[in-house]
Amino acid sequence: MDLFRSHVLVCAGTGCASSASMKILEKFEEVLEKNDLQKEVKVVKTGCFGLCEAGPIVIVYPEGSFYSHIKVEDVERITEEHLLKGRIVKDLLYAESIEEDKVKAIDEVGFYKKQQRVALRNCGLIDPEAIEEYIALDGYRALAKVLTEMTPEETIDVVKKSGLRGRGGGGFPSGLKWEFTAKAEGEQKYVACNADEGDPGAFMDRSVLEGDPHVIIEAMAIAGYAVGADLGYVYIRAEYPIAVQRLQIAIEQAREKGLLGKDIFGTGFNFDMEIRLGAGAFVCGEETALINSIEGKRGMPRPRPPFPAVKGVWNKPTLLNNVETYANIPQIFLRGPEWFAGIGTEKSKGTKVFALGGKIKNTGLLEIPMGTTLKEVIYEVGGGIPDGKAFKAVQTGGPSGGCIPADYIDTPIDYDNLISLGSMMGSGGMIVMDEDNCMVDIARFFLDFTVEESCGKCPPCRIGTKRMMETLDRITEGKGTLKDLDNLERLAENIKASSLCGLGQTAPNPVLSTLKHFRHEYEAHVNEKKCPAGVCQALTNFHITDDCKGCTLCKKACPVDAILGERKELHVVDTDKCIKCGACIDKCPFKAIIKK
Repeated sequence: MDLFRSHVLVCAGTGCASSASMKILEKFEEVLEKNDLQKEVKVVKTGCFGLCEAGPIVIVYPEGSFYSHIKVEDVERITEEHLLKGRIVKDLLYAESIEEDKVKAIDEVGFYKKQQRVALRNCGLIDPEAIEEYIALDGYRALAKVLTEMTPEETIDVVKKSGLRGRGGGGFPSGLKWEFTAKAEGEQKYVACNADEGDPGAFMDRSVLEGDPHVIIEAMAIAGYAVGADLGYVYIRAEYPIAVQRLQIAIEQAREKGLLGKDIFGTGFNFDMEIRLGAGAFVCGEETALINSIEGKRGMPRPRPPFPAVKGVWNKPTLLNNVETYANIPQIFLRGPEWFAGIGTEKSKGTKVFALGGKIKNTGLLEIPMGTTLKEVIYEVGGGIPDGKAFKAVQTGGPSGGCIPADYIDTPIDYDNLISLGSMMGSGGMIVMDEDNCMVDIARFFLDFTVEESCGKCPPCRIGTKRMMETLDRITEGKGTLKDLDNLERLAENIKASSLCGLGQTAPNPVLSTLKHFRHEYEAHVNEKKCPAGVCQALTNFHITDDCKGCTLCKKACPVDAILGERKELHVVDTDKCIKCGACIDKCPFKAIIKK
């Protein structure tokens, strides 16, 4: 076995890979060979490190030096200075890594200090295409323990004692779901994994599959043993090619090692897995629509009951959890259900993975204990709002969730608290908004998404969301009335109560939550025909203030000649011609153009 004095970890998740991280990896291998270092330094292709804003990322161990925004041309410097001479290249480090004369390791950086990685424990640490690296970090030990020391009933009892709840949206207790499937009658049963992940800006499941695919294989095998299933399906959208490729490699490796297939660990237990590709329909994140799609049918929901635990894939009892839920399972068995239940809050145990985006400095993927406050996430992990802007709201749960205003920034994050505020945990999307966001426009954005993604099977969702969308269009165009606001609320409640599946039942949440917390913005659009944030174009005019120096840059940038004035004179906007494209604002060096 080769022993290396240094390891160079290069992020090869989708974000960094799109910024040439694979070329960086290849360059490291080339330069190491040129310097005869290939037997001393190992280059490792990893999954996502989480701090996507800083990519491409390279971490050098044992120091834990955190290099960010690395380019191919930086590789030779890092090799020559750090790997050959032992001198960290400070100007290439992530800015927060440097504190006076001290260089912080990656786990001391603010983005990571509050995190507790359970589902993401191996992401950014191991080569996802090397089963030996997963095994070296206790991989498949949990499966061996379950198969050789525990009965199926004892296995389910551990999951129940842990308090694990589904991480895909509703937060249903996982142990109960496993128990229902185990007790369902049927000689053939299945285990399924929902890796569809359709929320805008969400990439939690993708990152786990790209960075640690074996954890899903191990967890699904444990689940199969617990409920009496011998086959598992992973339903993953085809837009995730890296995740699909690495999962397929992991499945083949597990088969070669005897960790999938017949007589696993000589116990007589048989279990295998298959991948099913989805076409990217958001509705297929709903469990019955997903099951239809696995079977080759159109992805549309079925009425429930019967639930999948009784009648799922091919009408057989089926256990269905999402990627993050499964990713917690091996650690629960290795470290004990009491350990997991000791993290989080009374009713929301463990950690939760979030994709943090929007108006935030540190965009990326994070995993925090349940009960961490929104303020801690936004200002300590996320680094706060850029450009000194004021925090206004955060959207959790994606199109199915709602907007939480700044007044509730000290709220601990758990399932019940978010629901009480008109939002939800969802799969883990978290979009931060500042003072420049219009909440009516935000509600319209998310509703537009669900209107587009509705499968059309039930009238409340198919027709009702379109009527809501038409009403929001009128309001943002300055044609709305106060009666429209009442109609929006009434229609939203009817859609929630009568839609067939979770997509329709939660589609009105962004509208209802913004009406509840930001009704004054809706009223400004209706009564004053004004968008306070200056976002809705029909209600916004551009105005040039006395700060104008007459430089004419705005005039040259205007595509419709709507700006009048000579050099060194105060300019004026012709509002009849102005198309409100914003080109003038972008060009003005004196910030003299405002929206009114």
